[in-house]
Amino acid sequence: MDLKQYVTIVEDWPKEGVRFKDITTLMDNGEAYSYATDQIVEYAKEKHIDLVVGPEARGFIIGCPVAYALKVGFAPVRKEGKLPRETVKVDYGLEYGKDVLTIHKDAIKPGQRVLITDDLLATGGTIEATIKLVEELGGVVAGCAFLIELSYLDGREKLNGYDMLRLMEF
Repeated sequence: MDLKQYVTIVEDWPKEGVRFKDITTLMDNGEAYSYATDQIVEYAKEKHIDLVVGPEARGFIIGCPVAYALKVGFAPVRKEGKLPRETVKVDYGLEYGKDVLTIHKDAIKPGQRVLITDDLLATGGTIEATIKLVEELGGVVAGCAFLIELSYLDGREKLNGYDMLRLMEF
């Protein structure tokens, strides 16, 4: 299935010159969303995943159905102040400034094989920070899975040494 036909390109959003890749039109189509999820599930089965981790919010959209299909848990990575129990955190750089991501301190048991999911790999900063959180808790990043890779932004360089699946490339 050609998943690109289900992604809507929105010109000049959120700012002029950006060609935003809107996945909501993929999710609106049950067959396409199911196909994309199934592709990630098959990848995860080969990796013998114990847990799926996804950064908010689109990592939830991708990771939760994958975790459900694999019958494993899902651990959310959220911005600081959004998780109610004790967390670990990591600062990471943005284009203009920095942000903080957190995960519950007890979300990952040492040695668990983790699949990190997100809708998009762009510059790689969010995924790099998520990897740091997983590893700080003793998890093993068995793979990273994305619907889309924006290869012209070189985010893959931050994932050197980690296995990666992307279903579409722009």
